[in-house]
Amino acid sequence: MWRTAFLALAVGFAGTAQAQDMPPVDWSGAWHASSFGFFETPADAPIGDPPPPPDDPRRHPPYTPRFEAIYQANQKRIAEGLYPDPVTVCGTPVGWPRVLATPDGYEFIVRPEETWILTENGPNIVRIYTDGRDHPPDDELWNTYTGHSVGHWEGGTLKFETVALNGVGKVILSRAGVVMSDKLTVRTTVHEDPASKLLVFDLVLEDPIALTRPWPVRVTFERYPPGTNMWDYACAENNRNPVDENGWTQTLDTDGKVIDVAPGK
Repeated sequence: MWRTAFLALAVGFAGTAQAQDMPPVDWSGAWHASSFGFFETPADAPIGDPPPPPDDPRRHPPYTPRFEAIYQANQKRIAEGLYPDPVTVCGTPVGWPRVLATPDGYEFIVRPEETWILTENGPNIVRIYTDGRDHPPDDELWNTYTGHSVGHWEGGTLKFETVALNGVGKVILSRAGVVMSDKLTVRTTVHEDPASKLLVFDLVLEDPIALTRPWPVRVTFERYPPGTNMWDYACAENNRNPVDENGWTQTLDTDGKVIDVAPGK
C-alpha cells in the first residue's frame, strides 16, 4: 500500500512540474555588470546610457531628513577613508539589491518555479520564487541579507517583489554611502533588451523611513564570451586589505606587514 501511495505522490509532483512552462528566455552563460553603483534612472531612459559622474544629483537618493543626516555622515567618513563596509568581514553577503553591483561574474538560473542569481564574488545567492506563493505572514518573516522575493513571468519579463531586508547598520547599497532602512521594499522588472542584448534590471526602491518617494534605478549586464567559466573564491584568500578596529582599510605587504598608517597615527 505504501508503494502505491508513494507512486501516486510522485505522479502528482510530476504532473505539477509538467503544468509549469519554462519561461521563453535564455539567460544561460556567464554575465558581468555593465553599469555600476545605484543612481536614479527612469524605466523609459535609453538602455545602455553611461552612468552619471559621482557628483551628479541622480546619485543622491531622495532621503528623509533622518537618512539625509546618515548619508552626510557617511560622506564625511568616506572623505576620511573610514567608511565601514560590512563586506570586509569575510563571508558576509552583500545583500539585495547591492548584489547586482558587485565585480566578477554572474549566472542567472531560470526554472519554472524559481530563478536564482548566483555571483562569483562571495556567498551571494538570491532566490526568486515564481511558483505562485506569496510572502510569508509577518510573524513568519525576519530580515535577512537577500530578503524574500516572489514574482511571476509576463512572457520574457520577470517581475518580482523583495521584502524583509537587512537595513542600515548591517548592509550598505554602495560604498558611496547609500543606505536604506529595514523597511525597504524593492520591486524589480528584468528583461533582455533585443537591440543591445543587455539584461536589464529596473528596480523601484520604496522605503517609508529612508525615502520621501519611490526611487527608480537600473542595472544592466552583458554576457561574457561563450564558454566562460565561473570560479569560486573566498575573500580571506590573499587578503591584502584588512580593516582595523577603527574602520581604516590597511594595506599589507607580501609578508603580511602593514605598510600604511591610518590618518592621525
